[in-house]
Amino acid sequence: MSTNTLDAARLRTELAGSLVLPGDPGWDEARQAWQLAVDQRPDAVVVATTTDDVIATVNAARAAGLRVAAQSTGHNAAPLGSLAGTVLLRTSGMTGISVDPTAATVRVGAGLLWGDVTAAVAPHGLTGLAGTAADVGVVGYTLGGGLSWLGRAHGLAANHVISADVVTADGVLRHVSADSEPELFWAIRGGGGSFAVVAALEISLVPVPELHGGTLFFPLERAAQVLEAWREWTALVPREITSVGRLLRFPPVPEIPEPVRGQSFAVVEVVSLLGGTATDELLAPLRDLGPVLDTVHPTTPVELATIHMDPPGPAPAVGDGFLLTDLTAEALDTFLSVTGPDADFPLLSTEIRHLGGALAPDESTGGAVSGFEARYALFTAALTPDEASVKATHVVLDRLRDALRAWTAPVSYLNFAERRGGAPFADETTLQRLRQVKDRYDPADVIRGNHHVEPHSR
Repeated sequence: MSTNTLDAARLRTELAGSLVLPGDPGWDEARQAWQLAVDQRPDAVVVATTTDDVIATVNAARAAGLRVAAQSTGHNAAPLGSLAGTVLLRTSGMTGISVDPTAATVRVGAGLLWGDVTAAVAPHGLTGLAGTAADVGVVGYTLGGGLSWLGRAHGLAANHVISADVVTADGVLRHVSADSEPELFWAIRGGGGSFAVVAALEISLVPVPELHGGTLFFPLERAAQVLEAWREWTALVPREITSVGRLLRFPPVPEIPEPVRGQSFAVVEVVSLLGGTATDELLAPLRDLGPVLDTVHPTTPVELATIHMDPPGPAPAVGDGFLLTDLTAEALDTFLSVTGPDADFPLLSTEIRHLGGALAPDESTGGAVSGFEARYALFTAALTPDEASVKATHVVLDRLRDALRAWTAPVSYLNFAERRGGAPFADETTLQRLRQVKDRYDPADVIRGNHHVEPHSR
């Protein structure tokens, strides 16, 4: 298909936002994903600013025999694959926000970033279940589940969605909630973006307790000692503690802060919802190991986005991840045999996140994915400035996945799965139910998600 089939002149008259076609000024900027390693080439890009723009785009694409892929920032864009025959619907201009501090809720437009939301609700003593980076879009992150620094205490972000305004493949704006079209409401909470284009979400917030957070840095050569101590420590900490065991190999580039630039570390990142005394007591076994740098301190929800040291903007990066049913001593040894200081492992970051607590599936009865049958989540990433480095990174990622196969969960976490062909993000019963929702609302498969759920007719 080509843009010749799209009634571009008519669509432009219906949009408050803009339509950008190949060859137009701003085309490359409009189609660019956050992951600069992904070269997105849709048939057209619509930069929406209103819900009516979304409706007009869906109707125009459907009439032209094209599909629609909604995208705010373009994190985790790679699994979309080819965008031939697709209108890329950029929602980044839909940035409305309304906070109700009495009800402890926030309504956000589809283009809002977590950093914007966190800053807006913080003065009310509230926060949402944001991820580790401030520039991640609220909607895409939440549709994929949403794994937060506060997740072990409060569960997945998807479980905190109260309602959503969505546009389905027939161009109809629907308000979905537990009481209104509950099956579609169920599907979008953890099932991804295959079922409708989300125009806005209403989300419940949580009160902000006394927060502590930061990182313990150790030389990479001590990775085995540090991560083994962290592994044993995670079996003892309460759900108010969320932590990450991580290996970092920082390149010598100006974008990396001076204290760590060009160096390699084994680190433990920690966020605690407990008071200072209780946090210090729990951290004592790790601090007794003698970190070369200890940044754990009283912090705020806004500052939480700095702990993980994610890139502050779009980057040429490739990553992938999967869930681990457990992290035994043998599993950790295997992990380090591939990633540790004695291994030829050139990737920037490899992390293992502690799950459990309110992230366990029996803790919540939310949407399609409301928890994980896994105790840890693994994610690793590399800077990939060219296609050769992308391919080389995939080889290394495959080697790590193969080594840990005995401990890999049968399902993945949608937001950490940045390639196709891995484990499904839900069990077969859930996937069948999701396909039934797709059959009902989008039998012609107009709406595309980055981890796509097809109708039974496809």
